[in-house]
Amino acid sequence: MSSRLRKASPLYLIGVVLLIGILYALLTRTPQLDPAPELPAPDPRLASLGVPPDWTQLSKYDGVLTRVEFETALQDIYLLGENLYFDIGEEGVRVATELSPPGPSIAFAVGETRKPPPRYWRSTTEIPSGPATQPLDGVRIAIDPGHIGGEWARMEKRWYQIEDTTPVTEGDMTLLTAKLLAPRLESLGATVTLVRSANEPVTELRPTDLTEYATQLMPAAPAEEVRALAEQLFYRTAEIRARAALVNKTIKPDLVLCLHFNAEDWGKDPTNPQLSPRNHFHMILHGAYMDGEIAHEDERLELMHKIFQKVHEEEAALATALTNAFLEDTRLPAYVYRLGKPARRIGPALWARNLLANRLYQCPVLFCEPYVMNNEVVHARVQAGDYDGEMEVAGTLRKSLYREYRDAVVKGLVNYYSARGKSEL
Repeated sequence: MSSRLRKASPLYLIGVVLLIGILYALLTRTPQLDPAPELPAPDPRLASLGVPPDWTQLSKYDGVLTRVEFETALQDIYLLGENLYFDIGEEGVRVATELSPPGPSIAFAVGETRKPPPRYWRSTTEIPSGPATQPLDGVRIAIDPGHIGGEWARMEKRWYQIEDTTPVTEGDMTLLTAKLLAPRLESLGATVTLVRSANEPVTELRPTDLTEYATQLMPAAPAEEVRALAEQLFYRTAEIRARAALVNKTIKPDLVLCLHFNAEDWGKDPTNPQLSPRNHFHMILHGAYMDGEIAHEDERLELMHKIFQKVHEEEAALATALTNAFLEDTRLPAYVYRLGKPARRIGPALWARNLLANRLYQCPVLFCEPYVMNNEVVHARVQAGDYDGEMEVAGTLRKSLYREYRDAVVKGLVNYYSARGKSEL
């Protein structure tokens, strides 16, 4: 038996060596990444990375609004210019389109008869109130920490640093605020989901995936400009579209809290920034489409969802409550847009603008813009970091910047949703 084994051993050894070689090759080979999703070619009739609209979606809104209600919302909130794309008749409205077959006219409600708007989110009157200790009982809230932060902060141009101090990075600051805010809202009864919970993109696309798209937009531009545009399409457009898909298809909240920090111009060199004496607060609602924006067919479809779902009514009431809380708690002055900016004033520190997140998220969106990141005092507060209680910062006893932000949001939401029980009495 031992003789037979000795004769077979060379072949056995060769087989073992080959097997080990195959296993090694499999384990050490470079993984093949999935191919980047195929992107549509740019079309001037669509917003960046937009797709042709499906107008048949709008038939579900028959009988939801009267003609007067539709026209009032269109002119008073959503359009900055004249109406060029909405054919409004006595019985309904049809949207102008070139890219895809137009859908049927959306029928207006007649008299006092109304159909409830089909939507995944609920207004405060549709959410049963809970016990007094749970004023947010049953409310579904998505928290969207603005920007990405981390290694992406410099690309996003949301990063600056003074000498060897802690860098100021908006994406990291919004995520810290979100993680402080979520458990507080949950303790008050809300169901809370973070749209992102790490300093990583939600989108699977990366700037290199968008280079060809950027090249088609700027065919004669130098390579450096194309690269910069591809990066901008990544963090400003593809990222927000990916978050919108998550919000609308998976989370389906009653409102989205978009957390941001504001900034004044700090110059082109983020390692030698200009600090500003100005510090202020404002909140952004959806509206105020410029002529060039409403010329995009996909934006017209998204606008119709907003109008017929009556988003503005709930959004404006919520935003007013949060704005009042911010102005009371932070004592920041209300920011005022300069003349000529594409914005419409709704109230003190409350403005309508057509931002991508506000437009794509098909529910009320509260877009918070407190604090100027390159303000001298705010910079000092960033250096102080997060802490319990109060601490002297820039010569004054103050809460942590992030907890002050959190507490203002909580106060506004509690004030708003606490009124549910009172209104039913």
